[in-house]
Amino acid sequence: MANKYTLYGAQLSLYTGKLRSYLRYKQIPYEEVFSSRKVYKDIIIPKTGVQFIPVLKTPQDEYLQDTSAIMDVLELEFKERSVIPNTPKQKLISAILEMWGDECLLLAAMHYRWNHDNFPFIYEEFGEIALPNMPAFIRRFVGKKLGAKFKGFVPMLGITPNSIPAIEDWYEHHVLPILDKHFAKHEYLLGGRPSTGDFGLMGPLYAHLYRDPASGRLMKQIAPNVSKWVERMNQTSAACGEWLADDEIPDTLFALLKRQFVEFWPLQITTLARSQAWMKENPEKKKLPRMLGEHTIQIGDISEKCAVRSFSHWKLQRILDLYGSYSDSEKASVDPLLNELGGLEMMQTKVEQRVTRENNLLVKEGSN
Repeated sequence: MANKYTLYGAQLSLYTGKLRSYLRYKQIPYEEVFSSRKVYKDIIIPKTGVQFIPVLKTPQDEYLQDTSAIMDVLELEFKERSVIPNTPKQKLISAILEMWGDECLLLAAMHYRWNHDNFPFIYEEFGEIALPNMPAFIRRFVGKKLGAKFKGFVPMLGITPNSIPAIEDWYEHHVLPILDKHFAKHEYLLGGRPSTGDFGLMGPLYAHLYRDPASGRLMKQIAPNVSKWVERMNQTSAACGEWLADDEIPDTLFALLKRQFVEFWPLQITTLARSQAWMKENPEKKKLPRMLGEHTIQIGDISEKCAVRSFSHWKLQRILDLYGSYSDSEKASVDPLLNELGGLEMMQTKVEQRVTRENNLLVKEGSN
């Protein structure tokens, strides 16, 4: 088909799982190309300038990178089956949940992949990147070396022997039970159709936590309704229902959202402050480094050091911009909910030094 998109990704890739699910739900015609080492060398790096997947090639031969940015573009192009609610509370909560899935559930996804018994499955999957046509035992050998690079990122996220008990308690006794009860009552986060929040959760909950053997068994045991939601999100012909009436936010999500504002949002605010400080201290530099030192993440009663990832500035900026775009009447509708959830004060955070994406890199907004 002349108007078909091309998705460069992989089954093991967290963010590919997010975008693939979105393309299926939107019924956007596409073909998927596995991102082997050759595809990285010949297509992904030359066309995008970075080494991240997924990448989406448009029918006009444009190459798009970053799932949130890609979805922004496609929502404008494909108006049907919108995933962005048109009421203020649902739109904001959907965006908050997308960021949480992209940024915070990454901890559980990376921990359960690399610190639980998912081998040789994972090594074979990584080996396929380098040697897609070789026997499994050879892929395992090569994949172990490739996977070591990704496993090396685990401590940088704050996943250490000190924090692992708290991460497992958070995921197994908070995230999964809450979502299981929610999905027993609702098909998706906000009712009968998926929102951007659903796709944010889909990346980690599918590509790592459902597909990987150890965490997949755990999800099916603890949270069968979450497993069913993952399978529903992967359907190629999902029905397009309706979000809940009257801009309702299900109370089954309140505990999840409240804990986000206690533990996750302070980390995002600190990232924003660190990023803005770096830009003020380096006025001559346009591109931001990916890492900006360390700060502290709090999970339950445990504190641990983790890397300050500058890209989180862009993610948080999007949320604050959305809230800032609301009229007085829309804020009057949203603010009582934010106050109940413990997020009203943090939503007033001002972004003094803005960032943007340019050629798939994070740069100061307005810089030449």
